[in-house]
Amino acid sequence: MSVSTATPVSATPAADAAAPSGRAPLPVLGRDVTVPLVTGGEVTYAALDYAASAPALQRVWDDVAAYAPYYGSVHRGAGHLSQLSTELFENARRTVAGFLDCRDGDQVVFTRSTTDSLNLLATALPDDCRVFVFETEHHAALLPWGSPRAVGRGARVTLLDAPDSPERAVRTLEDALAARDPRHPALVCVTGASNVTGELWPVRELAAAAHAHGARIVLDAAQLAPHHAVSLRALDVDWVAFSGHKLYAPFGTGVLAGRADWLREAEPYLAGGGASRRVARREDGGVDVQWHDGAARHEAGSPNVIGAHAVASACEALTETGFDTLAAHEERLIRTVRDGLADVPEVRFLSLFGDDAPRVGVLSFVVDGWNGSHFAAALSAEYGIGVRDGLFCAHPLLRALLGGAPHHGGECGDPGTAPGGTSPHAVRVSFGAGTPDEHVERFVRAVRELVREGARRRYRTVDGRCVPDTSA
Repeated sequence: MSVSTATPVSATPAADAAAPSGRAPLPVLGRDVTVPLVTGGEVTYAALDYAASAPALQRVWDDVAAYAPYYGSVHRGAGHLSQLSTELFENARRTVAGFLDCRDGDQVVFTRSTTDSLNLLATALPDDCRVFVFETEHHAALLPWGSPRAVGRGARVTLLDAPDSPERAVRTLEDALAARDPRHPALVCVTGASNVTGELWPVRELAAAAHAHGARIVLDAAQLAPHHAVSLRALDVDWVAFSGHKLYAPFGTGVLAGRADWLREAEPYLAGGGASRRVARREDGGVDVQWHDGAARHEAGSPNVIGAHAVASACEALTETGFDTLAAHEERLIRTVRDGLADVPEVRFLSLFGDDAPRVGVLSFVVDGWNGSHFAAALSAEYGIGVRDGLFCAHPLLRALLGGAPHHGGECGDPGTAPGGTSPHAVRVSFGAGTPDEHVERFVRAVRELVREGARRRYRTVDGRCVPDTSA
């Protein structure tokens, strides 16, 4: 685990050849939006917060608009538009299954998000299940296993220490699983790519370790699926969860895909229409219910057919573009950031596995002498660049990376109390299929200017956020 200054990442000829310089592989919405600057004038907005929510692909939006006039109820209507919508919804399920390379018998359940998907799986844990999760996970993968419904069925969570290498991660998991009581069922939850450092995790090796010790494994692919192909077969994971809003689709839809048995045996995630096969009144006045066995068991209510269609459209667009092309584009942008800031020692990138570890287009850093909120605010107000600052819903991981207990910083201009005089807030820049080179090059120039010359305007804290002081 390390917090280090930027170092150049070696280029590969294949990567340079695969992605033409300056051009994003896929057009996204908002690419021509302009925003005002506090220094005067406007500039095209540089959206560099893909790890939080990626802009929707233009193709996805066009597909949604083409379907919108034919909107109808799903699974319940005899009319033509209802039948069309039902077919579209189930075709989306098949498209997602193909995108994830699902096995025979796997189920694809549509949810609201990755968080919703993992909470659904938490309600489906068998009795007395033991859950193993690294402290480096996003809160969506850390917290569901301690929910009242999971704990009520005897679930117990073991939090594993942050590893400093992929090999250490595998050994840590193997040791923890070997020490458990084999009479209890077990589940491992792991990310595919960190939402803080962007580093790729050894998913296949962790899955092998889990299965060797009789445990199952669920992959949080929220940060992985937009950047790399995710195959349930090749990775040999039992479930995978991801969100549409990180996969270049609009908000509101997620996916949980994988083995059917735990889901089939669990109580429905929500009770209501669509999840029930048969409902009758009992003689004692109660209600007798027979639930569906398939994905519908956990999809009560009217489904988000537009959301499912959008996710499927994004899956098709990414597959047709090719993940090799997408990865090469991101690798070039990563090199631009690393090379451009290599001689700025005040900027220190965060990593678990080291600077050379394979990663997706996500980089987090701290700047000596700067409050992270102040730095991010200046990037937005003075340069039209949108990044993320804070703890990224991964508080234990930031604690491990910064060597202490992270907390919200003080007033703007106060670097806080993290070790080394850095901010307890980190700053995260992230990009993907729709990011042009100019946006990342502008980011590098802006960081260099802010570090060397300081902000051009005063800032103050309002409701916990650093904003330009318009009264100055």
